[in-house]
Amino acid sequence: MTASSPPSSPRRIRAEILIVLGLSLGMSALYSIVNIINRATRDVPLSQQTASINVSRDQREIFDLLYQLLGTVAALVPVALVIFLLWQPQRPHLGKLGIDGMRPWRDTRDGIGLAALIGIPGLFVYLGGRELGLTVTVVPTDLGAYWWTVPVLLLAAVRAGVLEEVIGVGYLFARLRDLGWGPWTIILTSALLRGAYHLYQGVGAFFGNVAMGIIFGWLYQRYGRLMPLVIAHSVLDAVIFVGYPWAATAFPGVFGVPE
Repeated sequence: MTASSPPSSPRRIRAEILIVLGLSLGMSALYSIVNIINRATRDVPLSQQTASINVSRDQREIFDLLYQLLGTVAALVPVALVIFLLWQPQRPHLGKLGIDGMRPWRDTRDGIGLAALIGIPGLFVYLGGRELGLTVTVVPTDLGAYWWTVPVLLLAAVRAGVLEEVIGVGYLFARLRDLGWGPWTIILTSALLRGAYHLYQGVGAFFGNVAMGIIFGWLYQRYGRLMPLVIAHSVLDAVIFVGYPWAATAFPGVFGVPE
């Protein structure tokens, strides 16, 4: 079997999917499910709990930086595996992932537009979830103020966009199509996976990310292009990660950590 060929049987396809997800988003989903059960069974309400995303790994600056970079590399290894599995000898090599590199400017424009379309309602979903006690307070960054903080946060945003969209959309759609699944079954499966690995942020985040997954999945099914989704996701996370310290300072009652 070459890297461009699908596994020879449905059984091997299912095994491959389990391995890829077990190395990436599937394991994150399991951790999130355990995490939300843990949070929900505490005496402290969800709205008064916090979840930090980008945290310091060491008190010494140089080692903190090295750990951040190593974490990014480790997170992208499953993406490299997916690229290997779906690589095709003929051009476009990553056509099964919806990546052809033929329209970079249009993909960038569409991605930025999609980020605005998703980001603004997403903010209200987050704030509404906190008010209803369904969402924890998310701290997008808890890194020290170093010269490399912003570049590392931007790298983390790109990492999240690449990891989640390449595996959760591009790869999953390709392999579930190989199994003969219908379009909406694939879209909903991908969306539920997206919601599951965000459960650590609360029930509100689960439903918000399921909605985002349905929109992203429908767009991918409709147009077959992955890069706008990667760009949109990366832009959203970049704005959140980099902008959070300012937002927490300017609007402490809205974005600050509860006392």
